[in-house]
Amino acid sequence: MNFVVSAQKLSLGYGGDEPIIAETDLSINSGDFVFITGKSGSGKSTILKSFYGELLPQRGSLNICGVNIKKLNRVKLNKLRRYLGIVFQDYKLIDSWTIEKNIMLPLMIGGFSKSVCEAQALKLLRHVKLTHKIGKYPLELSGGEQQRVAIARALAHNPVLILADEPTGNLDNYSSEVIWNLLKNAREHLGTTVVVVTHHIPSTIGVDYKHFFIDKGVLYEVS
Repeated sequence: MNFVVSAQKLSLGYGGDEPIIAETDLSINSGDFVFITGKSGSGKSTILKSFYGELLPQRGSLNICGVNIKKLNRVKLNKLRRYLGIVFQDYKLIDSWTIEKNIMLPLMIGGFSKSVCEAQALKLLRHVKLTHKIGKYPLELSGGEQQRVAIARALAHNPVLILADEPTGNLDNYSSEVIWNLLKNAREHLGTTVVVVTHHIPSTIGVDYKHFFIDKGVLYEVS
């Protein structure tokens, strides 16, 4: 799978409104680390929603991990989500579940056995350096720790593509650095393609990346 994301003349919007993203071409290769930036309201989150199938194209084509988003149905959506790990700015953890169970969620959906789910959760808690928090619930953790759990959950099923929406927007500098390192490690050691929507690319990111900027509904690649 060479192109993890491929779009031609893609237009995105809500209902019958004018497109927020208009006539955009985009290609992201396997193993790329990608930033999408733009002003508030420019359409950054809109384009990310289309990548995980929450928003269908108004016009044009969009292919994510071999799945045609324009022809998305329940079966194809389930197939798509097996390829994706999604990291939200507000974490979207289940507060009534322990952090281990939160991490297991993609594996539980995938029908893996309890022993496989538990082993993978423990492995990932070690990876994000949170084994000392085993048995805790999300609200017992700091924001940075909750985001580390969210990234562990996103990695649980070894996704082809990680989509991250402002993953460090609410975090202090230390926690932000931990999150960036986790995302870089996923790309460097697992070959995961990473797409990050953010207002600001950190100057110390320390990884080769592609940068796309949204302006007035058009996506430009910044060289």
